Amino acid sequence: MTVEQPTFNLRVLLIGAGRAGRMLLRVFERHPSIQVLGVVDKNLRAPGIPLAKKMNIPVAREYQPLLRELDLDLIVNVTGDESLQRRLIHEKAEQTELIGGKSAMMIWQLLDEYKKKEILEDRFQIMQREMARYEPEEFIIGSTPKMQEIASLIRRVAPAPTTVLIRGESGTGKEGVARMIHKNSPWRDRPLITVNCTAFSPTLIESELFGYKKGAFTGAVSDRIGLLELANDGILFLDEIGDMPLEIQSKLLRFLQSGEIRAIGDNDTKKIKVRIIAATNRKLEEAIEKGEFRADLFYRLNTFTIHLPPLRERLEDIPLLAYHFLKLAQAKVNKRVERISPEAIEAMKNYHWPGNLRELENVIERALVLTSMDEIRVEHLPMGLQNVSGNSRLDSSALLKGLSDLKHRMISQIERDALVRYLQQCHGNVSRAARAARVSRRTFYRLMEKHGINVAEFKALADVD
Repeated sequence: MTVEQPTFNLRVLLIGAGRAGRMLLRVFERHPSIQVLGVVDKNLRAPGIPLAKKMNIPVAREYQPLLRELDLDLIVNVTGDESLQRRLIHEKAEQTELIGGKSAMMIWQLLDEYKKKEILEDRFQIMQREMARYEPEEFIIGSTPKMQEIASLIRRVAPAPTTVLIRGESGTGKEGVARMIHKNSPWRDRPLITVNCTAFSPTLIESELFGYKKGAFTGAVSDRIGLLELANDGILFLDEIGDMPLEIQSKLLRFLQSGEIRAIGDNDTKKIKVRIIAATNRKLEEAIEKGEFRADLFYRLNTFTIHLPPLRERLEDIPLLAYHFLKLAQAKVNKRVERISPEAIEAMKNYHWPGNLRELENVIERALVLTSMDEIRVEHLPMGLQNVSGNSRLDSSALLKGLSDLKHRMISQIERDALVRYLQQCHGNVSRAARAARVSRRTFYRLMEKHGINVAEFKALADVD
């Protein structure tokens, strides 16, 4: 048997359209059983007036006409004016209830807590949308033994509440590993909040992590919830923790030991449960020796460490990674290019990649912008990669074709490389490139056609650079 919920219709007059009145209107808007018949405020520019008009609620400067005209169940006075409250007691109809004074203050405090909860929910939804941008395959493991070992470590540590320290050079994919741990953990439906420790001053990072109370310092006009509390029952990723100021390191250590936080300006502590994943490209042992990082915090973070190798140590994964970044770049640039030439792949495999995965991703996106073909070739790569492309190296397959064929191929390759260099130096101006090459413009065009070179790519290169 279905039990019907009791229904009612409450007719309300709201007096006061400031912050409290505006917030009340938002709450009332969500409840069809509450009908606001009017909003009163002497200041028709008060924050709640535009909202009332949007809700098609009559607004007025004076309340007396509305008292006479409307059949009211409730008057809510959130002005804080005690003399007005006394007048309303005498002027309202006998059957009309009145809320004001301390009662209105209690409602305001409840609404303030409601607003904080609403802000938390909004932030959580934003973070969920942000997390949704990252597909599970965003970080490519690859086939090298070292990366397979890392995949195994991620699978093992993800379900546990253990603190994880991810170490590796800049651009090796530390945040990608953190996201993989989060997506494979029991907290996958809770927020993964990322904090870059280099982005804040010591004062700012403390307020960001721990929050603050209203009036704690100049500019603290309201309470602010810290990211640690916001990540409660979830995961906080502290990126570049090796650069965290020493005074904040001690407060973070205290939290890791006790699970308690205290907002700036607050006398009370709160108990929260947050899993910490940290990452750094610094050699923390050296930082400890220099007095720049706390040894006790290092030992606390170093419970479970994942070392990410630089890209130069996993060159076998270049083809897989390059095509992965090509797929991402196609979606970003909205341009379809399906292939990367074997020579371009070889050039990438011969490069040392100081910027690691991040640099490879940028190189692929840049090449995608430059090419007007259906593939990315060596000439679409930055000069630093072209210079180490290894085109002059002799492999066994080339030697099998004989010296004559090898000579022809090498001359053709040198000729093509020279044309490309001239065009790059002259930003796609064929006349200038022909003069620099000391051949006629017609000859230069003929050689470009022979080698399939499109001058538009080099004009685009000038715009990108």
